[in-house]
Amino acid sequence: MRSVGTVLALVVLATVVATFARRWRIPAPSLLVVAGLAVALLPGTPAIRVSPEVIGLVVLPPLLYASAEELSWRELRAVWKPVGVLAVGLVLASAAAVGAVASLVTPLSWQMALVLGAILASTDPVAVTALGRRLALPPRVQMLVQAESLFNDATSLVLYRVAVGVAVASAAADWGAAGGEFLLLAGGGTLIGALVAAVVVVIRRRTEDPVLETVISLVTPYTAYVLAEAAHTSGVTSVVVAGVVLGGRGDRLTDARIRLQLHAVYGTVVFLLESVVFSLIGLALPAQVRALSDGDRAWPLYALAVAGTLIAVRLLWLAPLSAVVQRKGGIQRPNWRVPVVLTWAGTRGVVPLAAALSIPATAKDGSALTERPLVLVLTTSVVVVTLVVQGFSLASLVRRSGIALEPDHTEREEAAARCRLADAGIRRLEELSELEAVPDVVLDRLRRGLNARLDDARDRLTDNTVESADLVYRQLRRDLIAVEAAELRRLYDEHTISDTTRRRLQRSLDLEEARLADA
Repeated sequence: MRSVGTVLALVVLATVVATFARRWRIPAPSLLVVAGLAVALLPGTPAIRVSPEVIGLVVLPPLLYASAEELSWRELRAVWKPVGVLAVGLVLASAAAVGAVASLVTPLSWQMALVLGAILASTDPVAVTALGRRLALPPRVQMLVQAESLFNDATSLVLYRVAVGVAVASAAADWGAAGGEFLLLAGGGTLIGALVAAVVVVIRRRTEDPVLETVISLVTPYTAYVLAEAAHTSGVTSVVVAGVVLGGRGDRLTDARIRLQLHAVYGTVVFLLESVVFSLIGLALPAQVRALSDGDRAWPLYALAVAGTLIAVRLLWLAPLSAVVQRKGGIQRPNWRVPVVLTWAGTRGVVPLAAALSIPATAKDGSALTERPLVLVLTTSVVVVTLVVQGFSLASLVRRSGIALEPDHTEREEAAARCRLADAGIRRLEELSELEAVPDVVLDRLRRGLNARLDDARDRLTDNTVESADLVYRQLRRDLIAVEAAELRRLYDEHTISDTTRRRLQRSLDLEEARLADA
């Protein structure tokens, strides 16, 4: 009951924080971490201990899946080379740099310093996606940041397993075996994720029940994760691959009604899980600090040194890579703003925390790993620093860099696309008119609607400030829907219609209102 009460309290806290985050236009994950930390410091707040199984099995799969579904195959193919360089090379460089710095400035042994480096080497897909949701980054930059965070976990996980093996068993690092393990983790995870996606495609093509579609969508990430972990491959990679494959085919597997429902359900699930996990990061830090020994009280300085190392290595790695990519694209004077934004977007989050919590408490000889509490504190501290410092300032940096897309750019692109869609519809109507296969009254009705949409799109393209007929139509239709909804409630209150009829008609009105909002 205590755990249930804690989760409910976190959900309430997250709802309040998310409300203020939207009002103040600041990233909700950063504010949630601050709120969790503030609550944990209040007198009487019970110590929060996070289980790695809860994060790894319950929280991560749906959040990773939701992030992967947003990836575009077309954009991913355009950036796969730099993503590969970052997912392998930058992870190795970051782990080595953090391990070296930690072994020099902290009381950690070189073995545990290597563990810390492996844990913090990769950016976190959950944090990156949550922070980047409201940024107007160019599509290729957004794809590079997001894809890197999704595909670098296999490299980091291999390093983590090697480092933990060295620290726990006091054995020498077998880098040859590590290379084979990387192929097993990444290749096996990719294969299982693709197979799960193929099975889900077959099932969803034969399913038209919205409830079953929702259940299948919710179960898919857990299935991919559990099967991959059972096969001793990368569950993270498996979920990512399944999400990318199914995300690109979602519009061909379901109809509009089911897509609306899936969007609403998954949006709710993602909000709840993100809210709980980012709050837990802030809530868990004070209890972890209290578990430190007296010799580790300089942990804030250690955390800042590690965070600074990660940022410096990332910038030094990204600057020449960005210059090469820009020169290949025909840009003679490379833009320094892109690597700076990419560097600042490399936040840490849920995945490093789950890895740190999974460190064994004892070595193979039965002796306690006394440095584990410090590694846990430094991991959580670096996560908090990146989410708070980089999270709060990332939007401002993107705006000042000048690489953010202007709202007019997106609106004009959408308006141009709407023109093309309406033109295609009108051409089809003309074909039907020539065939005389449809009554003229139906064709006229459809033609008027398409022409109204076409006029509205052209008004947007020409920056016409006069309200178009389509805009006026939508405003009046919303008013009429409100009147119809009021009449529907009156009929139900007067026992003229049944509850079943009321629900069906209300859903019809809701769907029409949603279409008007999206138009």
